[in-house]
Amino acid sequence: MTRNMRNSALSGPSNDYHLLPVTDRQMRYARAIAEQSALDIPVEAQRDRRSMSDWISAHKPHDPSPFANYPTGKQVAFAERISRSKRRPIPSECFRDKQMMSHWIDQNK
Repeated sequence: MTRNMRNSALSGPSNDYHLLPVTDRQMRYARAIAEQSALDIPVEAQRDRRSMSDWISAHKPHDPSPFANYPTGKQVAFAERISRSKRRPIPSECFRDKQMMSHWIDQNK
């Protein structure tokens, strides 16, 4: 029995677990962008979530709002959870720039 368990563990799931299929929400948003911009969504972008996310990021319209650069609520909540667990304060400038918040999160995970 242990031999069967070992064999199944060795031949278990491949490293493709991160290649999740595109979500319906991603596809709808990508189609809306493609329709507005008169673009076609490449087949490569439709293969997995990461590729689709990259395509959307590259083609989504620029948001002129002054708040467009602020971190999302999910980013702030995640950073605050890290801050509490590591007992490290979040610099105040991170609350005004999503790139800085992202960098702080990556440095403190």
